[in-house]
Amino acid sequence: MILYFEDFEVGHRFRSPGITVTESQVIDFAMHYDPQVFHIDTEAAKATTYGGLIASGIHTIALTFRLFLMTGALEGSSLGSPGVDDLRWLRPVRPGDTLHVVGEVLEKKASSSRQDRGIVRIRYTSYNQRDEEVMTMVGNQIIRRRP
Repeated sequence: MILYFEDFEVGHRFRSPGITVTESQVIDFAMHYDPQVFHIDTEAAKATTYGGLIASGIHTIALTFRLFLMTGALEGSSLGSPGVDDLRWLRPVRPGDTLHVVGEVLEKKASSSRQDRGIVRIRYTSYNQRDEEVMTMVGNQIIRRRP
């Protein structure tokens, strides 16, 4: 079922399934996009402030959005996003962590210039397997209005 702009209610929450982050995923992502020692070298990472390998924050953003997409909330209605606000990395994501995401609708506003859409602001919170917050951000999603 497609959720249109009109279907999003302030305060509604969407919870994603979980995904376990592997060491190879952490290293592979970082080798392509963020090759810092604490993301790519298991042994050298032990001597850093993190005490071991951690996922890139950019990788955590990508995982967060992928997990949110798995809720189906944006399927068939998303027209993209002009950006995110208030991005915070709160805890490192480590190999073996299982993440899930809760997306909460904060506000919505119909477009005054384009009658076929509106903006829905969603706070994405990523949690690890201990239900500790690891990342938060507010996405500004452009959502189709009901035809």
